[in-house]
Amino acid sequence: MASSHSSSPVPQGSSSDVFFKKEVDPTKHIRPVQSLPDVCPKEPTGVSNSLCVAPSLVTDQLRWTIYHSKVNLPAALNDPRLAKRESDFFTKTWGPDFVDTEVIPSFYLPQISKEHFTVYQQEISQKEKIHERCKNICPPKDTFDRTLVHTHDKSRTDLEQVPKIFMKPDFALDDSLTFNSVLPWSHFNTAGGKGNRDAASSKLLQEKLSHYLDIVEVNIAHQISLRSEAFFHAMTSQHELQDYLKKTSQAVKMLRDKITQIDKVMCEGSLHVLRLALTRNNCVKVYNKLKLMATVHQTQPTVQVLLSTSEFVGALDLIATTQEVLQQELQGIHSFRHLGSQLCELEKLIDKMMIAEFSTYSHSDLNRPLEDDCQVLEEERLVSLVFGLLKQRKLNFLEIYSEEMIITAKNIIKQCVINKVSQIEEIDTDVVVKLADQMRMLNFPQWFDLLKDIFSKFTIFLQRVKATLNIIHSVVLSVLDKNQRTRELEEISQQKNAAKDNSLDTEVAYLIHEGMFISDAFSEGELTAMTVDTASQRNASPNSEPCSSDSVSEPECTDSSSSKEQTSSSATPGGVDIMVSEDMKLTDLELGKLANNIQELLYSASDICHDRAVKFLMSRAKDGFLEKLNSMEFITLSRLMETFILDTEQICGRKSMSLLGALQSQANKFVNRFHEERKTKLSLLLDNERWKQADVPAEFQDLVDSISDGKIALPEKKLGAIEERKPAEVLIVEGQQYAVVGTVLLLIRIILEYCQCVDNIPSVTTDMLTRLSDLLKYFNSRSCQLVLGAGALQVVGLKTITTKNLALSSRCLQLIVHYIPVIRGHFEARLPPKQYSMLRHFDHITKDYHDHIAEISAKLVAIMDSLFDKLLSKYEVKAPVPSACFRNICKQMAKMHEAIFDLLPEEQTQMLFLRINASYKLHLKKQLSHLNVINDGGPQNGLVTADVAFYTGNLQALKGLKDLDLNMAEIWEQKR
Repeated sequence: MASSHSSSPVPQGSSSDVFFKKEVDPTKHIRPVQSLPDVCPKEPTGVSNSLCVAPSLVTDQLRWTIYHSKVNLPAALNDPRLAKRESDFFTKTWGPDFVDTEVIPSFYLPQISKEHFTVYQQEISQKEKIHERCKNICPPKDTFDRTLVHTHDKSRTDLEQVPKIFMKPDFALDDSLTFNSVLPWSHFNTAGGKGNRDAASSKLLQEKLSHYLDIVEVNIAHQISLRSEAFFHAMTSQHELQDYLKKTSQAVKMLRDKITQIDKVMCEGSLHVLRLALTRNNCVKVYNKLKLMATVHQTQPTVQVLLSTSEFVGALDLIATTQEVLQQELQGIHSFRHLGSQLCELEKLIDKMMIAEFSTYSHSDLNRPLEDDCQVLEEERLVSLVFGLLKQRKLNFLEIYSEEMIITAKNIIKQCVINKVSQIEEIDTDVVVKLADQMRMLNFPQWFDLLKDIFSKFTIFLQRVKATLNIIHSVVLSVLDKNQRTRELEEISQQKNAAKDNSLDTEVAYLIHEGMFISDAFSEGELTAMTVDTASQRNASPNSEPCSSDSVSEPECTDSSSSKEQTSSSATPGGVDIMVSEDMKLTDLELGKLANNIQELLYSASDICHDRAVKFLMSRAKDGFLEKLNSMEFITLSRLMETFILDTEQICGRKSMSLLGALQSQANKFVNRFHEERKTKLSLLLDNERWKQADVPAEFQDLVDSISDGKIALPEKKLGAIEERKPAEVLIVEGQQYAVVGTVLLLIRIILEYCQCVDNIPSVTTDMLTRLSDLLKYFNSRSCQLVLGAGALQVVGLKTITTKNLALSSRCLQLIVHYIPVIRGHFEARLPPKQYSMLRHFDHITKDYHDHIAEISAKLVAIMDSLFDKLLSKYEVKAPVPSACFRNICKQMAKMHEAIFDLLPEEQTQMLFLRINASYKLHLKKQLSHLNVINDGGPQNGLVTADVAFYTGNLQALKGLKDLDLNMAEIWEQKR
């Protein structure tokens, strides 16, 4: 009895149902419905390990599987595939992924409501009423008689003998207190000579526990006997259920046999083909993966070979491609775990090598012999270096080139000086050690040749720099153009992808409608896209290797260039193709800034050459060498410097101001010295001028003739012609004769030298205008002091200032006034419009000269006026006729006429004698009034008339005064 009750319990249906269904936590979110694996074959998804992972009830029903071991509950709970024991045996068939889900109502079962039971309730309602009435009339038989009641009481009494500890719901012997209460240790202690008594006590305890067990079993049997009918009914139902299950099992077996046959005939072959296709694809992938690993394994040796030939761009592309392959296709491969860090270090090494290589290239390019050719040195090498530096974002390489330009410019000047000094035998390099001191020992022709050589070398140097920077600029613009085209392609690709998504939705709907496997369709589309992408990458990659002859049917040749790199080609000005890759991560702003920096570097090259030239000039100008140059030497130097400035401006596109400023500074010093020399020379000439008419050499007449057409230019000297021609008495200017002094002839030449200097050095036009104005003012003021102010009496030692001196001075001033408009026009044509206001100096000078000429004329009149006053004050009206007074007056008038007639033009002589005659009439009228002689026809009147007629006849007899209207009638007062 005891053994029968100690068997394994059979799970009974209860309210908890812990063995059949997990409790669903209402707080947890219900996961979506998942498919039940292993019930039917999965749809082919293109993955080989997704098919037939677990045994199938359909394919494996005729052979032993792990499901046959699950014949009882412990076997169901001990699923060897589970990491821990589960409390739900539904995982036996449906796998460990089974979870409780909501059961979706079937669309094929109708919804049952109370209305469906209405007919049934109406049918049994009458029978129910009869049954209830019978129960009230015939009460049920009392099955519990006294004996049973007594037996029940006795069972309760017996059960009360069993200790309450055994009745507790939490009874467990693994609890130490419970175990000690049920089995006290005192009954098992055999020490101390009490073994017999303890053994008897243990036997008594065993009997007691057996008694408790018997009581419980008797009560259980009693309870079973009371419910025997229910047990027999259950057993009967169990047999019927077994029969039904047997029939069902046979039907299921038949169905499985049919399904197995169908599976063998229709499915197994197709699935086997799919498995073989997946296996083949996996083999191809493994082969390509191994091939890719072999290619990646050769990356470092290949990079070393590329670096040995200075193929930095190819090495960087190979490293970038390998890094991409390692991160995407070979990620997690243990043998390549250190390759990524090694490639990073190698990339840093390449950066340093490129910087060093560019520095070496710049040095070799700029320091090669400066010949006439300006071809770029190793253009392909330069393009490769620049492209590699841009790829690595090393944008400071222009600073290296700029520093090399400065060093090269210094070396050009140094080498030119060394070459020139070595050709001069007079310079002892052992005595004069410093190169600057040796250079200062050169005379102007030698130094000028040296400067010309330096400028020519600088011109070639700038052309070479421009050619190199043009190549760099073209590379930058190519990358910028590629970035813009890439953005356009991305925009087009996005539009195409949007259209593709719409077409894909339509295709999915079509596949669902046709009943095809959607997973197969997607897998096929991905495979096709992958094949196209791989082929395009293989075609676009410049470093791709040819496919081997033993490749499989899908030629997935993958090498170091399998990354998604696309290239475009462009050409530099030298004809070298530039391959621009898509992994240039420079922004348009950075590229534009770099292009501007390249242009600024070209400007900087021009500034460097000009700065070095300025330092060279200043080192030679320390001892005042440049200030001591004569006009022709300085003009030659100025033209050379201006030519160099224009050449550099044409090459670089911008005018550098340093050399121009130095030239302007030296020009200002030259102008100051030029003006001081000529002003000093003019001052010395005026201080030694005796104001006598000088002969005019032929060269001065040629000088005047050369500016007759308004163009001012110093004529070339013709020695032979000058020796044959004799000097002339007067200077002929546009048909007019000018009697001049020697100082004025030299002054005309000085003025022309000022104008010629303006033509040769346009930058000093304003300074020359100011200096020339000062010189003309100086001549006017100084000549006025010497002649009108009689300064020549003390300076030169003249006894007196004669009328001839005055007339000659006036004529010289008139000659200068004649050329002032020509000089003004010459400067006006060379001045910028905003400086036309400076021309007012010539207006002021013209006014001063006219005032001076008028003062000389007034002085001549004043001389005769004083003579008339002296002579006529002693005039007496008496015989003889003509009187001595009038004889003296006519004599002085003749002398005056003789002195000025050959000097002044006839018109001026007539105007002067008219003014003198007016003064004469005034004094004569005053004297006649004093003598009280009137026009009364008396004897005195006759004497005066005879004297006046003598004066008039003598005056009109002079040259040029024959037609002069003297109008002597005004000397008589009207008769009172």
